[in-house]
Amino acid sequence: MNGINTVLGLISPDSLGLTLVHEHIVAAYPGWECDPLARPYDRARMVEVCTCNLKPVKSYGVTTIIDATPVDLNRDVDVMKEVSEKLEINIICSTGRYSEEEGKWAYLKQRSRSGVGDMKTELYESFMSEITQGIGRSGAKPGVIKIATGPNSISPCEEAALRAAARACKETGIPIITHTQDGTMGPEQVELLAGEGVDPLRVLIGHMCGNSSLEYKEAVLSKGANIAFDRFGLEKFMPDETRVAMLVELLGMSYADHVMISQDFIGCTLGRKTVWPKEALRLYANWSYVNVFLNIIPALKDAGITDEQIRTMMVDNPRRLLSGA
Repeated sequence: MNGINTVLGLISPDSLGLTLVHEHIVAAYPGWECDPLARPYDRARMVEVCTCNLKPVKSYGVTTIIDATPVDLNRDVDVMKEVSEKLEINIICSTGRYSEEEGKWAYLKQRSRSGVGDMKTELYESFMSEITQGIGRSGAKPGVIKIATGPNSISPCEEAALRAAARACKETGIPIITHTQDGTMGPEQVELLAGEGVDPLRVLIGHMCGNSSLEYKEAVLSKGANIAFDRFGLEKFMPDETRVAMLVELLGMSYADHVMISQDFIGCTLGRKTVWPKEALRLYANWSYVNVFLNIIPALKDAGITDEQIRTMMVDNPRRLLSGA
């Protein structure tokens, strides 16, 4: 690859710098638009909120964000472009699809049932169109392919998406990042992608901090793929203290070259205003774009993790993933 796609155009790998590998600028589950009590779509307001939420990362030296929102989670490239311009920060957007249970699949399923389209081929064609031609009228081209699977199995739709992503990855050099659900299917994702001929180094398996098993993580790492501890602050799924302990153990086993960290934070969501119960608020209290810097890196350093290891996870590994070099 000669450069890396951002929403504002190509940049060199050396321009990536400190990178958060799995965040969201705008995201929402399908169906929000059917709620009559949902807040109306207001792009100017969304840009304002996202800019405000993301701005604090600048003081920690973050220069690049990978937005892991696929089209069926209400990806909004126009908002990304405005936020990127305002903050002078690189935002890399995604092509791809979400899980069958929580994404949008009725259209492709109907085409497949009617015999007018092959799902794997049509997914591949859609990924390639966005990678080569840009997303809609925005002109922005994705820098990653985002694929997701549900809990405990890979559905036929998800398998088609993984195989389509593998073909697009091999042809374009665009890496694949993934969502795993409930700490499952990470090894199976890598096995399927590698079986399609994808270099495991071009794969980042997401949400690997959602499973407390060391063997589960080693099953992915042993295949040569990268893993993401990318939900720091989302203590609904796993306490950050446990995540830090798992990460320290892996770094002690010399896996720093294959681990990246992030928070899976969402700058702005769509739908009706939500009032969270107190217990839920406690479990989300530290979730933000800067939790890694405020809480996680200090905890890692207290455990003996070096600045060099942190730089490897947050600068060197993302650059290698995105550039292939």
